[in-house]
Amino acid sequence: MMEKAHQVQQWWKLRWLSFKHATIVVCLFNVLTALFLLQGFLSAFSFGKFSSSHQSNSVLLRHIKESEEIRRAMIPVDLIKRVKEIEKEAHVEPEAVKQKDTKQGAASDLVSRLNNLRSYSDAGSLKALEEWRKRKMERARQRELGKNGTVV
Repeated sequence: MMEKAHQVQQWWKLRWLSFKHATIVVCLFNVLTALFLLQGFLSAFSFGKFSSSHQSNSVLLRHIKESEEIRRAMIPVDLIKRVKEIEKEAHVEPEAVKQKDTKQGAASDLVSRLNNLRSYSDAGSLKALEEWRKRKMERARQRELGKNGTVV
């Protein structure tokens, strides 16, 4: 008897969980959902909620646009441009500074050598050394003018 009751219970479960019943349950759920959505849509039209919600949406959009304009106006465009210029200058300056330091170092080395030579030299060699230094300086100045494109 127990076995027969168990078979009936399994048969009822199989009958209840068939694809046909599952399809019917899903269709009923879809119909109820569609009716609920249709009722909400129709009630919005009948009470004028659609037009007021449309107005509130346009007000909301206007506020969003205004806030975007305010945010854009607050961006420090000039400051950003100046910072970029300074960054570009910072990348260029170290090379120029290195060149200057190298030239200054070479010049100071040359001056110290000249001073050492002056102390041990006679008047004739001092004059020749001074002439050589003037020629060297003139050639360097001419080269510098040539680099700048202002050779006269």
